[in-house]
Amino acid sequence: MKKVTFAILGVGNRGKNYAYRLSTKEGAEVVAIADNRPVRTEATNAFLHLPPERVFSSGEEMLKQPKMADIMIIASQDKQHLAHSIAAMEKGYDLVLEKPIADNMEDCRKIVETAHKYNRRIIVCHVLRYTIFYQHIKKMLDDGVIGKVESIEATEQVGYHHFCHSFVRGNWHNSKTSSPMILAKSCHDLDLFLWLTGRTCKKITSFGSLDFFNKEHCPEGAPARCSDGCPVEDCPANAVKYYLSRIPQWPATVLHPEPTEENIMECLRTTDYGRCIYQMDNDVVDHEVVNMLMDDGCTISFTMTGFTSRQSRWIHIFGTKGDIVGEMKEMKFTLRLFGQPEQEFDLSPLYTDTTGHGGGDGRMLDDVIKLYQGVDFDTSSITVIDRSTESHYLAFAAEYSRTHGGETVDVEEFCK
Repeated sequence: MKKVTFAILGVGNRGKNYAYRLSTKEGAEVVAIADNRPVRTEATNAFLHLPPERVFSSGEEMLKQPKMADIMIIASQDKQHLAHSIAAMEKGYDLVLEKPIADNMEDCRKIVETAHKYNRRIIVCHVLRYTIFYQHIKKMLDDGVIGKVESIEATEQVGYHHFCHSFVRGNWHNSKTSSPMILAKSCHDLDLFLWLTGRTCKKITSFGSLDFFNKEHCPEGAPARCSDGCPVEDCPANAVKYYLSRIPQWPATVLHPEPTEENIMECLRTTDYGRCIYQMDNDVVDHEVVNMLMDDGCTISFTMTGFTSRQSRWIHIFGTKGDIVGEMKEMKFTLRLFGQPEQEFDLSPLYTDTTGHGGGDGRMLDDVIKLYQGVDFDTSSITVIDRSTESHYLAFAAEYSRTHGGETVDVEEFCK
């Protein structure tokens, strides 16, 4: 069986995770990596053992070389995706592209057009489609178990600490340098709704704001950095307490790939991760609601919120014959057919790996490998670029609505 080769552009937290997963799979081999931070390439190459000439100090340096692999994984920052993706396709690479595809509609279209021009295959990392939890629910919907889907309620519980880490202090805290929250975090969810229902969205509205994580709520006497001796002892977002308590796990590994108390404290003294959450230059919303009207009359209400004590996704699907309700983190859902006893489905025994988006990361890579090996399997969940852009266009439409007073957006007209 053909061994599928990968080059990875960007070995931060996500890229390193993919490198490790691929290094454990018989049908795959990572043959080159690139990142502009030597500490990241060193930590990744500690288990890959690549020769020095296959470890690059930037994506641009890697892309100057002749094609080295079947697939390039693009795991750079959002605003770099356009340049990196087009250059890689011109070199002959197919892509596994981290979401979001790009941070604006025009760049998304350019990537799609380039893929068509060079006949390149792009798999977008909408990894939730690949989880056991959502795939079981999808099969029930496809089999008509609850009849026609009439409405869906869903909530993405980002989690207080995850929100502070990624969207107040982290790479996605400012839409001018990254992407709007609905795109950066919740294009996953918009993609799920399209996939689960098998429908397209006609109209969309959105409301949301940055209400709490701002200077108005800064406690009196709080310093600019948590490491400067903050007097607010009960602050749940104290960076020193939080990141030191997470060694050696995520998100301490985002600050340093091999976290220790010494290097984490150095990061807290010198990077945004040590700053007070009320004194950052963040501008992405901390809560948002999106309402969607699908082309068959189904309605969807989605809430993203940073004000939760845990990280998870909750979904309730209402059909003409019954409803399904479940939470991804619990790996359980309940089927309630009208006039019949409830049935609970505990999927936890099926999970051999719950890391990486509930096991979705690993299962996506498995499917990519099988796809390139020519293995016969169900490819209906594969997140190809043409299918994945629809969720991004919805995110851009939702952001337009949110920034225009909740205006109802006709999606087809907006996309034109």
